[in-house]
Amino acid sequence: MDNDPVKPMSFMLIAGEPSGDLLAAELAGALRRAAANDPRFPGLRFFGAGGPKMAQAGIDIAFDLTQHAVIGISDVLKNYFKFRRLFNQLLALAVERRPHALIGVDYGGFNLRFARAARAVVRDNPFSGWNPKIIQFVSPQVWASRPGRAALLAANHDLLLSIFPFEKEWYAQRAPSLPVVFVGHPLVERLAVSSTPRPEPRPDSPLILLLPGSRKSELLRHLPVILPALKLIRAGLPGAKAKIILPDESLASLAKSAAHDVEIQVGRLPEALAHADLAIASTGTVTMECAFFGVPALTLYKTSWLTYQIARRIVTVKSLTMPNLLAGAPVYPEFIQSDAAPERISQAALQLLRNESQRRQIKVQLRRVIASLGGPGAADRAARAILDLFR
Repeated sequence: MDNDPVKPMSFMLIAGEPSGDLLAAELAGALRRAAANDPRFPGLRFFGAGGPKMAQAGIDIAFDLTQHAVIGISDVLKNYFKFRRLFNQLLALAVERRPHALIGVDYGGFNLRFARAARAVVRDNPFSGWNPKIIQFVSPQVWASRPGRAALLAANHDLLLSIFPFEKEWYAQRAPSLPVVFVGHPLVERLAVSSTPRPEPRPDSPLILLLPGSRKSELLRHLPVILPALKLIRAGLPGAKAKIILPDESLASLAKSAAHDVEIQVGRLPEALAHADLAIASTGTVTMECAFFGVPALTLYKTSWLTYQIARRIVTVKSLTMPNLLAGAPVYPEFIQSDAAPERISQAALQLLRNESQRRQIKVQLRRVIASLGGPGAADRAARAILDLFR
């Protein structure tokens, strides 16, 4: 394709989960800002697949891919033909519109395959003039399982934008030909610490946040553990207050049928974390949000039998909880699969709520974790690194 800088440049973004949807929307805004005063980029156009945040950011969405988010091998297999149809639809769209760049935002399983398919199209059509830059924003967790995928990234990508500090060195050792730029974690900017001091701990009436996950499958597996655990905690601490935080109304409606005596809140998680004494959270991005606000937490994860049996054979890291990995220590007690039992979780929660010394130690460790993530401006740094590919 002719990369004449007088012509508007087009970028195709693909995000398949709510967290990636927000990150892609932020990236599009950052790209517009970075290009605004540069005569080499007189106009940028965005299209692809994602969710409502991307649509609000002015990205032309072919369809809402976040509505199809699943996790685990068994869920993927159940939806194989649907995902194949969506994949082929997006690949045809890329070939038709020939963007200057293809940007996969998180959603590693889908986006790595898409990058490989796009590269194959370019190789099979060497005279088409289309040879897009291919970028992955947020590294797949290849350092946790299937490290051989690093070679796949190197073969098909022009740039990997990393949000965790250890990833650059990890790739340098295993895929040195892959350009990796550590841009920092987007949460640092989103969750700028309020000047309002945190309230003093309430040993007799703590506020406990229940964060079961952002997918229907997580909710269905985690609520039957979390809610009985809360009942046991209240038996030991009758004054304990609790609140379930969920990202959207559809999940809240689902939770209401099971959680009759617990307040359910949609969104505004930072506001809740600023006043929480403890969280019981699904492993994932939300544990980083807990860490940012210095909230002691217990983490859990349950999945299907098949997914767990496969995962336990390929996962090489000691913890599924990112603050633990960044700290190199079990800062947050973790309960996976059969260990995620109400009795175990409630016992650990009561111990943590009653031990102020342990809570202070956890907060010190969390401050170190957050300090390692870089300052605000991750999306802006990512945008500059992307545009540098065209300079």
